Amino acid sequence: MNIVGKLQSVLSEIVLELGIENKKTIHLAPQGTLSASAIHLEHPNDISHGDFSTNIAMTLSKELGKNPREIADIIVEKLSAKKLTEIAENGVSVAGPGFINIKLSSEFFENSLKNILEFGMEYGNLNIWTGKNILVEHSSPNLFKPFHIGHMMNNTVGESIARLCYLSGAKTTVISYPSDVSLGIGKAVWQLMEFGVEKLNELETMPEKMAFLGTCYVGGTNAMKERPELETRIREITQDIYEHRDTAAYEAYKIGRDLNLEYFITMTARLGSVFDGYIFESEAGILGKELVTENTPNIYIESNEAVIFEPNEADLENDKSLHTRVFINKDGNPTYEAKDTGLLKLKFDRYNPDLSIFVTDSEQGPYFNVVGTAAGKINPDWQEKTKHMTHGRMQFKGEKMSSRLGNTPIVSDVLQTVNEAVYDKSGEREMTDERADMISIAAIKYTILRTQPGKAINFDPETSLSFEGDSGPYLQYTYARCQSILRKATKAGFALNAEKPESWQTLDLEKYLYRLPSVFESAFLNYAPQHVTTYVTELAQLFNSWYGNSKIIDVDNIETGYKLALVKATATVIKKSLWALGIDAPDEM
Repeated sequence: MNIVGKLQSVLSEIVLELGIENKKTIHLAPQGTLSASAIHLEHPNDISHGDFSTNIAMTLSKELGKNPREIADIIVEKLSAKKLTEIAENGVSVAGPGFINIKLSSEFFENSLKNILEFGMEYGNLNIWTGKNILVEHSSPNLFKPFHIGHMMNNTVGESIARLCYLSGAKTTVISYPSDVSLGIGKAVWQLMEFGVEKLNELETMPEKMAFLGTCYVGGTNAMKERPELETRIREITQDIYEHRDTAAYEAYKIGRDLNLEYFITMTARLGSVFDGYIFESEAGILGKELVTENTPNIYIESNEAVIFEPNEADLENDKSLHTRVFINKDGNPTYEAKDTGLLKLKFDRYNPDLSIFVTDSEQGPYFNVVGTAAGKINPDWQEKTKHMTHGRMQFKGEKMSSRLGNTPIVSDVLQTVNEAVYDKSGEREMTDERADMISIAAIKYTILRTQPGKAINFDPETSLSFEGDSGPYLQYTYARCQSILRKATKAGFALNAEKPESWQTLDLEKYLYRLPSVFESAFLNYAPQHVTTYVTELAQLFNSWYGNSKIIDVDNIETGYKLALVKATATVIKKSLWALGIDAPDEM
């Protein structure tokens, strides 16, 4: 149990001693959780006020019919009498109208430091979802379309959510859902055949091949708009793909599909993602059509040669955003709605998740509300155990970036442009292509993850690439600084010592290091990677402030070993936090 869970447990016991037996009143929750139902503990903005604060006295005021401050005095007396080693002597006090402040003991911080050093990169791992299965779906590409910045945003949010799920103790499976069949792909294949499939063999690099297939996608779409007579042929090609017919069109499609999938795997690996499996839109479509057909007219209804879902009055009372959508079109093919319904069944049949999370653009919220509502009538678990995460859209600040990248920036172009900015900023620092790429990815990911999911984001290379501010490279630089100090100490013959010197005064840095497990727990339970970015940035700022005002390696100072232990612990916590964000931590910068 972490310190939050222990304090919640002890406070719950005290509240029960006060004669409150209604669990809804005292807001009991599973030990160690930070859910909204738990006795609320928070860190005061001013560390000098204490390490934790709770408003439990004010919560109980009405129930007990007493002044909050009077209740707080009683709780303080009872909590102090328990003589917890984790709480400092005279470390519990009342503030304001009845807030209870708690200061932790120097022994607690010393033991926390030892725990970090003992567990290393295992520190922060949780067991709150041990024995459960979580499925995470993200980075689902549209084959035959370029891997653009929206895909990177999806990958960034999805990868971080998946890593937080790993940290929860759950068995976590990560999959992708590539869109491999649609009328749009039929248009792209038509254009590919018009150009000649052999054109792909004339291109040397994968980016060139991808750009050519992207041109096919745009060209086929424009051609059908300008020449309506092409619709019959393009729909025929689309049916070839749906039904895997032995035709030249299907062979051309397979070549393009395989190239796109290879490129997708390469790009997502560059961003730090590996997938445990894939469910393709084509297989979801077959099953989705069967499900819709089987449940017509009970859930879906026929309308104008198509099959639709129309929300009833009860549905609309629960969600006013619901609206009518087509699930099988007039050609008898499943629409995206039916495919996503088939996907739900495949996910639950194949992986049996206790929680299924998927990530999309925030604008798709109303669409998935309809799909989920209809699917929930087939199997309630599909709706109740599914969580939809969203991300916003990214814009690029600065005339150079905006004009160069265009309206839909391709990830490879974005990284190349940001890498160039990294080289410009590095000055005389030695910089490799691999290191520049690592810094660029950190800058973009941090910008995405520091923002509440679903919100629009503006990437500014000036601030996002700073080594001295609120940025991903700043965190990487702080970690590299820690590693440099430790290398110098080892070379000079100094060793770490986690035993606190008698003269030592607890640092604000120490009052942050121990918080990592609680931060991870809060980020997981609230689907909020931004909690991690905020925490690790504040930790880095505290470390750099201490570093700038303290001589860490000092031959004549008995505190050197303990200071080095703090450096090592800081490096560990920063690296683990960056891992949770999907960001690499280089040993040198």
